[in-house]
Parts: sequence; C-alpha cells; structure tokens
Amino acid sequence: MKRNILPITFPIVFAVAFLVSTATTAQAVDPACSLARAAGQYGFSDSGTIVGIGPRAAVGLLTFDVAGNITGKVTASLNGSVSNTNLSGTYSVNPDCTGAASFDEFDQSGKILTATVEIVWDNNMREARFVFTSVTLADGMALSPVINGDARKLVP
Repeated sequence: MKRNILPITFPIVFAVAFLVSTATTAQAVDPACSLARAAGQYGFSDSGTIVGIGPRAAVGLLTFDVAGNITGKVTASLNGSVSNTNLSGTYSVNPDCTGAASFDEFDQSGKILTATVEIVWDNNMREARFVFTSVTLADGMALSPVINGDARKLVP
C-alpha cells in the first residue's frame, strides 16, 4: 500500500521554517543583553579589601543610561573611615551579558580615584555581579583592590 506523505510533510516543514525565522528575527531585534536592557537604577553593595590599607564595604545607587553612561552615589567605609562620594563614567554590555565599567569618584574636594570593574548580568538583566579590576588614586598611585559586589535593578 502506497501512502502520499506530501500533505503531512509540507505543513511540518513550513511550521519549522516559520518558527526558526521568527526566533532569529526576534533575537536580532532584541538581543538578550544590551545597553538598552541594562539601563535603569540599581542598588548595590560591595565588600573586600584594599591590599596594604584595609577592609572596604560600600552601598549606593547607580544609574545606567542607554548611551553607556553611569552615574551614582556611594557611601563607603575604608578601614573604618566613612565617606560619601559621587561617581560618573561609562559602561559596556556584550551580547553574552558580560561587560565592564570605568568611572571616576569625587568627593567635596574633587576627583579622588578612577576604577574599573568587570560585570556579569543575570536574572534577565535585573541583577549584576562585579569585581574591581583596578583602582588608581587621583595622584596616580595604583592600589590593589580585592573587592566584589552585587547590584539589583530597582523597580520603577
């Protein structure tokens, strides 16, 4: 007995082709991780140590914009001395949800340091983990940070 499989095969092939093409288009239009998806306000905390100086802990509020700029307010304790600073800089986001930021921190006297961090976003870009990769004081002295932290996007 001979069966004609064309009536069954054609709809299946068409459906698969349609699903693949729409999935590819959706991914191209809205990548999993991007500056646009990272944009927003985050509450953060970090802790660790500055080698040769002492322990550090901080909390603050950061704002990431869609153009790749970052601003924020930080309250930090370094070896028991508490300070309040503002920061500004730039950040990047890769399609695999990794990224980096470079920023300057300022207190009432002016620029106090420049820092860089490596970042990984998770939880649908609602949370981020970061580690400091460099800290340089305004006078050019490089410090050795061993600091990591977490940030969570605030609900609008």
